[in-house]
Amino acid sequence: MFDFVREKKRLVQIVLAVIILPFAFWGVDSYNRSGNSAEVVATVNGAKISRQEFDEALGQQQEQLRQMMGGNFDAAMLDNPEMKRAVLDNLAAQRLLLESAKVAGLSVTDQQVAQLIAGIDAFQQDGKFDKSRYEAALASRNMNPPMFEARLHEDLIRQQMRDVYVQNGYASNGVVDNIVRLNEQQRTVSVATIASQPFLARAQVADAAVQDYYKQNQNEFKVPEQARVEYVQFSADELQVKANVSEEELHRYYDEHQQEFGTPEERRAAHILIAVAAAAPQSEQDAAKVKAEQILQQAKQNPDRFSELAKTNSEDPGSATNGGDLGFFGRSMMVKPFEDAAYALKQGEISGLVKSDFGYHIIKILAIKPSQVQPYASVREGINGKLRQQKATDLFAEQAEKFSNTVYEQSDTLKPAAELVGARIEQSGWLVKGMSVAQPWTDKMMQAVFSDEAVKNKRNTAAIEVAANTLVAARILEHKPASVRALSDVQQAIRQKLTQQQALQLAAEQGKAALAKLQGGDKPTLSWSPVQSITRARFGDLDVALVRQIFQANGDKFPEYVGAETGQGYVLVRIDAVKQGETPDEMKRMRYAQQLRQLTGEELFQAYMSDAKKHANIELKLQ
Repeated sequence: MFDFVREKKRLVQIVLAVIILPFAFWGVDSYNRSGNSAEVVATVNGAKISRQEFDEALGQQQEQLRQMMGGNFDAAMLDNPEMKRAVLDNLAAQRLLLESAKVAGLSVTDQQVAQLIAGIDAFQQDGKFDKSRYEAALASRNMNPPMFEARLHEDLIRQQMRDVYVQNGYASNGVVDNIVRLNEQQRTVSVATIASQPFLARAQVADAAVQDYYKQNQNEFKVPEQARVEYVQFSADELQVKANVSEEELHRYYDEHQQEFGTPEERRAAHILIAVAAAAPQSEQDAAKVKAEQILQQAKQNPDRFSELAKTNSEDPGSATNGGDLGFFGRSMMVKPFEDAAYALKQGEISGLVKSDFGYHIIKILAIKPSQVQPYASVREGINGKLRQQKATDLFAEQAEKFSNTVYEQSDTLKPAAELVGARIEQSGWLVKGMSVAQPWTDKMMQAVFSDEAVKNKRNTAAIEVAANTLVAARILEHKPASVRALSDVQQAIRQKLTQQQALQLAAEQGKAALAKLQGGDKPTLSWSPVQSITRARFGDLDVALVRQIFQANGDKFPEYVGAETGQGYVLVRIDAVKQGETPDEMKRMRYAQQLRQLTGEELFQAYMSDAKKHANIELKLQ
């Protein structure tokens, strides 16, 4: 139980890092059932995947790509059947993996999930789990604790299933030795570059070539549809200035929510665990109990030897070396029998035998931190901010529908809607269709801006929710339809590109001629770089394709020559020697073996999933 927390803590940190983009988290029963009445886009052995799940996954994949690609992101890349199919395939695979894990009997207890969450830094205040911080972190991601815990629970089960294969990859000693030999081999090389720059003056590009390139590459010169808009943003945050909170309300909230402003009682305990599985035969249960009773008698007779007894006898490897010390913990962080016993003891007391699913525990309370409540004065500002936010949210809820209706009913102007909520009308720069930028120009907002209603019919967009408790409505001021840039605007850029291509071609021709001479035994005049040693893993700034050629060369006779075109010209390489790597120490060899086992384990897992899909009844209904 206690080792489980340490082993999986990194996984939960990763889970927390990606809850903004929970692309791999699917299968929360209560969450999924909310979409059962909606369109079903796939079934996995009868289990439904709703349109709601799919749309959410697609949106999360889009956000992930936007963060990865930055300014190069194009929302249109997700608007194709292949990408949508890939997202749906992933949802089906995750559902199938969870089902397979449950059939195999894999499980994670609620107590284990609770301990994992309590150990995550992002949910802690001053090194201790903070429930309010936990809830706030999830709320900022539009999640709640039951949803997060269910997703975490299921993802841990899936991870167990994956680990069965990934952690059991195989690599023979012979394979490891060969990989080490190949990867550690060094080749001594020198480089000569025939740059394309000197050939620019010789390159000749005719006007007809420029025109042909322009005609054949129209997509390269397309200018997307653009619009400049005026807009009104209405949010709960802006209403906080209107939200007044009385001193009486502040005191009442403080009195009614004491648990928010204090630290609950915590206990520091040490334990001795005599492990026995809950499903073990009765004979094993009895033997473990007898052993535990003997140790308990020794501990009761000499309480000062508890730490020594734990080091000698405890079968919890995570705490035994520390004399059984588990550190401080609060309520709901241990299995219930353990917690009940620990909180019933006084400081220094030793429990009787405590039976849990993990075996028999003997518990000693080392210290008690009593609960404490912060004084009103120190938390007043925080309460005031919270209540102001609540009132602003309530006021927003009251006015949101009126705002939306006004935007719709008076669709030729935003002024009435702005006056209704006391907001100002702002103007945007040029917005480009298919390119979402910073708030408030989300994908949904951009779709509304470039809709026929907004562009052709000159109407306000609908009031779109661009963030929690934030609505935006827009109206087009200027519009530019999609177009292709005129040849006169781009011909200089085309000419430069074609000139560069010709220069590269001329450099390549000279480079290939020089390579032929070198391979034939001639010695053309070239400027060779200082000699350097490279390996397959460390090769400096050499082109990858060129490095592949270098290590494919026979190495029977030196010097040996290879060459390749690059973006700067043609690169020639002289191979002067091959040196086998030194015999690796055992630690390095073990690292190679571990990486190979992981690779083969990944292949085993992928093969398992492929076979599982073949035998599963998966029906994809997405059009």
